[in-house]
Amino acid sequence: MTADNHVSKENPILCGVAGVGYLGQHHARLYADLPEAELAGVYDTNAARAQEIAELYDTRVFSTLEELRDACDAVSVVVPTDCHAEVAEILLAGRCHLLIEKPLCSSLAEAEKILSAAKKNDCFVQVGHIEHYNPVMGYLEEVVDNPRFITADRLAPYQPRGTEVGVVLDLMIHDIGIILQLVNSPIERMDCVGVQVLSPSEDIANARLTFANGCVANLNASRVSLKKLREIRVFQPQTYLSLDFMNQKGHLIRQKEGQLGKEDIPLEKGEPLRLELESFLESLRQKEAPKVGGALGKSALEVAIAITEKIRAGM
Repeated sequence: MTADNHVSKENPILCGVAGVGYLGQHHARLYADLPEAELAGVYDTNAARAQEIAELYDTRVFSTLEELRDACDAVSVVVPTDCHAEVAEILLAGRCHLLIEKPLCSSLAEAEKILSAAKKNDCFVQVGHIEHYNPVMGYLEEVVDNPRFITADRLAPYQPRGTEVGVVLDLMIHDIGIILQLVNSPIERMDCVGVQVLSPSEDIANARLTFANGCVANLNASRVSLKKLREIRVFQPQTYLSLDFMNQKGHLIRQKEGQLGKEDIPLEKGEPLRLELESFLESLRQKEAPKVGGALGKSALEVAIAITEKIRAGM
């Protein structure tokens, strides 16, 4: 698909934000700051909040999604997950390119609707799997070529935001997307367990994924932790990598001439959301599919839903 609606290579891309809560405010901040973008306006069901963010970044408030889409080339969808499909369909009908925060939506049926609407209206959809734009992931993509065992831990303190879905779709899906890309092999088996603690759905989850190429990945996610943690460890022949997504640092251990050597990994730090939005805008400028498009977002969602279903079957 080649998207050629709206965007030119000469003028700033007119961007909007649907949903300006905790995360959406940062989309607005960055669109207002990025030279290749112009923040055309924001929309939120909370009119007072929308006005607050609009005043902060010197933009306007739109009273409907239809008004927002008609003023924009591209829109970030940063509403609750269970509203993604409804909001996306309205915006895509006006031929707006979308960056939809992860997960893409709540069900595979909704994902099909979004992707079909994007194709029909010749629009790009990027999914906000932000860690794919983290410098840590850039390094992993360069050096991981034969992973045999991967562990990923993602912990966060409890907060009501995001609890419209379970912890797998809320947090673990980040690591699912990362691991699917690094391993690049079909999943043959899933062993999953989860526990409900404070919200109506699982707040702690573990998934062990066995891939057709023999790689095994062990994923842990919790949103009732006392601390934040986002770490990954990758084991492959002659190399062990340990990286911290949150602090953007890590080390590798590899064998040379019968000796083990530890090396710090040189990473150029950057704000992942800024890098993600820059990548989104560049894909629109170049009329090229985004790095994390709807297909990858749907694949991660499919695995996350399968893990969730297995957990709930055993609860």
